[in-house]
Amino acid sequence: MGYFLGLIVVLVALWLGLSGIYTGMMLTLGAISVVIVVILAARLETVDREGAPYLRLFQIFRYWAWLLVEIAKANWPVIKACVGANLDINPALVKVKTRCESDLAKTIFANSITLTPGTVTIEVEGDKLLVHALYEESAAPEAFHEMDERSWAAADGGQKKKATA
Repeated sequence: MGYFLGLIVVLVALWLGLSGIYTGMMLTLGAISVVIVVILAARLETVDREGAPYLRLFQIFRYWAWLLVEIAKANWPVIKACVGANLDINPALVKVKTRCESDLAKTIFANSITLTPGTVTIEVEGDKLLVHALYEESAAPEAFHEMDERSWAAADGGQKKKATA
């Protein structure tokens, strides 16, 4: 029930914030739209923990702030490689095991790797990601451990904890 209530609050706030017109007819149309979306979401069974990320906004914003710092730090070696006269790279493919359980958490982790300069997630299969990196020495699976833990905490952190092997 909390997810539906959260969905209604978010939809109403979005409607009011984006429409900017608060006449009776527009508010009625907005209410009808919200009811239709909530009914469709209930029938499609899409309102769950993964479909309601607004309940984890604090954790996600905290993760984004950390990720922006990591992206800025990772830019420097890539800029040096691109601007330098000799292309001093040593590309590598590495399989990275993730702790993330939900599709949302895996997507956040895979996209975070791809957003970080010098690395690209090529494939996600089960709990393993295939990552291409410009530098072999920074492509060890342990190099992605902190990002994995933080993306897990942002998306799956409130769920039951999975034993790590």
